[in-house]
Formats: sequence, C-alpha cells, structure tokens
Amino acid sequence: MNIKNIIVIIITLCVTVSFSQEKEKENLLALKKANEYVYEGNSLANKDDFVAAEMEYRKALSENPASAVGSYNLANAYYKKGSFEEALYRQQEVVKSSTSKVEKHKAFHNIGNILMKNKKCKEAVEAYKNALRNDPTDNETRYNLGLAKECAEQQKDQQDQNKDNKDNQDKQDENKDKQDQKDKDKEGDNKEDQKDKGDQDKKEGDDKKDEDGKPKDEKQDQNKGKQDYQKKDQQKPQPQPGKLSDQQIKSLLEAMNNQEQKVQEKINAEKQKGVKVKTEKDW
Repeated sequence: MNIKNIIVIIITLCVTVSFSQEKEKENLLALKKANEYVYEGNSLANKDDFVAAEMEYRKALSENPASAVGSYNLANAYYKKGSFEEALYRQQEVVKSSTSKVEKHKAFHNIGNILMKNKKCKEAVEAYKNALRNDPTDNETRYNLGLAKECAEQQKDQQDQNKDNKDNQDKQDENKDKQDQKDKDKEGDNKEDQKDKGDQDKKEGDDKKDEDGKPKDEKQDQNKGKQDYQKKDQQKPQPQPGKLSDQQIKSLLEAMNNQEQKVQEKINAEKQKGVKVKTEKDW
C-alpha cells in the first residue's frame, strides 16, 4: 500500500467520524428539544390545559418520532379529556416504537384501561395479559385483569341470553306469521262458504218463484186453499142421478099422507051412506 492510499483512507475515516459525530449531535439536540416539549406538555396537562399540552407533545414527536415518552404522555392527555379512541391509537404507537419492557408494560396497561372504558372487556383481558408479560410483578395490572375477566364473562352470558331471546322472539314471530296466515286462509274459506251459501239461498229462492216472479209457496198455498175448498165442497151431499134427495122423499111422504087422508075421509063418507065398499082386489 502506497502513501497515497493511506492518506485517502485516513481522510475517509476522519470524514466518517466527523459525520457520525455531527449526526449524533443532531440526534441529541432533537432529543433534548423533544424532552423539553414533553416537559412543557406535562406542565400544561397538570393545569388541565389539554389542548396546549397536545400541541407540545406533537412538537416532541416531530423532533423525535420514536419518542415513546411523547406518545405515552399524549395518549394520557387524550385519555383524561375522554378522547379514548385517540388515546388508544397513541398507546399503540408506544407499543410499536418502544424497546423498553417498562414502557411496553405501561402502554399495555393503559390500553387495557381504555378498552374497559369502551366496554370491550374481552380485548382488555388480552391487553392486561400483555402488560403482565412485560412486568409480572404489577399487582394493579393483575387486579385489573381479574375485573376484565369477570366483565368479559358477564358480557358473554348477556350475549348468549340476548341470542336466546332473539331466537325465541324469531320463533314467536314465525309462529305468529303462520297463525296469521292460517286465520287469513280460514277467513277466506269462510267468505267463500258464505258466498256459496248466498248463491245457494238465491238459487233456492229462485226455485221457489214461478215464471211471473211470485213466490211458489204463495201460489202453492193458494192452490192448496182452492183444493181444500173444492174437497170440502165435494164432501157436501150432492144429488145423485136416479135417487131422491131427503127433501124430495119428505115431500113425497107428505103428499102420500095427504092422499091417504083424503081416501080415508072418502071411505068414511061412503060408510055413512051405507055403500058397501070393496076391500079386496080383483084377480
């Protein structure tokens, strides 16, 4: 290796070291600024000025995007003012960017708290478990895990009950629909039967009328009355050919009696004169 090559290598190493030092200096400056913004954000958050605190935390993240402290504190600020979705997002950023188990533990613990606020108990159980994986000694996390498990079990029971109620309601609705359809079909059949009965009654009514439109029963009653009168009239004693009526017989008997009386009076008169009367018929 000649002198020229050695000089080039030395210069290159010097430039590299100088560049690395400059870069490290810039990183340290950015980290310093980020920490200052975080500190200022913490002060504002303690004064409940969450809007201003959020701005400072965002500045910290712009100076050092990998700052877990900035994301963590920003998430806490959102949590305190009730913006749970944004707080959850920021805590998840802490989990991704942090390399410290302590920071991961705190982030998962807070994620569990946020999920519990949102009534997502089953998801909160997993968050608390992840927190304990990074710090198994935290009793507060363990206690919260127990609450989350109990909440998740209650939600499961409620979901099962709601499902059963829905199934029962669906079954009742189905039975009601079937019964309504049966009632509707039955009503239709009744209407059809009534229509048929009406047609039959109309037909029977028409059958009871004659060609003039008069009720046949009335005509039959008239005919029956006429027939009864004729029958009654026929039952009266009627003169018969070759026979004498009672009145004729009575008149004839009276005439015979009168004639017999006249003959008797004539006989009596003849006796008084002494005339012999022939009493036997000649043969």
